[in-house]
Amino acid sequence: MMTIEEVNKLLDEIAAELPEEIFRELNGGVNLLPEAKRNDADSDGRLFTLGEYRHDQMGRYIAIYYGSLCAVYRDASHKKMRRYLRDLLTHELTHHLESLAGERDLEIEDEVELDRYLNR
Repeated sequence: MMTIEEVNKLLDEIAAELPEEIFRELNGGVNLLPEAKRNDADSDGRLFTLGEYRHDQMGRYIAIYYGSLCAVYRDASHKKMRRYLRDLLTHELTHHLESLAGERDLEIEDEVELDRYLNR
């Protein structure tokens, strides 16, 4: 598994490739946190939360959980990890843009997918 420093560098590189406008009003930025986070909706504790968009009293920000990435993608190559991180970051940025627009489409889609997975 890549170190937290390597993952942080990759996230910075990926973010730098994206249009600056996407980060408008993301005053808390993109934060790589060391911990793993279990998905609250999964009572069995099987699912990890890889990242999340937050809009609260601290502002608007994205949290990416390094510990969760390690648990899910521990054997991923550098190339695959870059792809996973890009997908994850663009997913969370889509939540941000939808929040700015007053939309919830992706949030609803995520809830439906999670419910489908948990009720298999």
